[in-house]
Amino acid sequence: MARASGQIALPLDWSAGGSNDGPLIVGTSNADAVRYLRHVATWPVRTAVLTGPRGSGRSLIGRLFASDTGGRVIDGHGSVSEEEIFHAWNAAQESGSPLLIIADAPPAEWNVALPDLRSRLAAVPVLTIGDPDDCLARDLIEAIFAQRGMALAPGVASYIVPRMERSYAAIHRVVAALDAASLEKGGGISIRLTRETLLSQGLIDPDLLERQDEATCR
Repeated sequence: MARASGQIALPLDWSAGGSNDGPLIVGTSNADAVRYLRHVATWPVRTAVLTGPRGSGRSLIGRLFASDTGGRVIDGHGSVSEEEIFHAWNAAQESGSPLLIIADAPPAEWNVALPDLRSRLAAVPVLTIGDPDDCLARDLIEAIFAQRGMALAPGVASYIVPRMERSYAAIHRVVAALDAASLEKGGGISIRLTRETLLSQGLIDPDLLERQDEATCR
């Protein structure tokens, strides 16, 4: 699959994902976060927080990070108690094994009751995954369909991207709708099927339906 010039080919297993995961595709929206997680030796403290929209691959990044570094990942700061986060932070500093906390928002927006935990979290770097750019959105659509073994006609993903809401949630809704339509029709996914399906479900902007341009990625 073609990659935009700003995208990164990752070493080890980061580019392949896990046995039950799709590939981790890195573009402008997540490159800084991935780069930081690949250089644990430079961390000022042994803990980092990763935030971003749900569906943006943050859990996959966490699993790859844990596999690569042997560190601990808390996927969802609300999934464990404040005391557990506090002890995990201390253990990471003492052992040198890194801790990554995945959250919907940065620690400054958490309602933290423990003063000692608040002070520790104030020193933790926050990594943010942004909304997908054109190239990342296109590559994600193609990668998810490839993972599902679905036949996607050439140009379909590039047709979708300029006409859809630019978010990870929208990408997953688009893929689910086209997957269902393909199974119902019993064939591959063409631009015609894409247009009819996504327009009927309000997943592409009808005002942009006649646009002639497509997502262009070098």
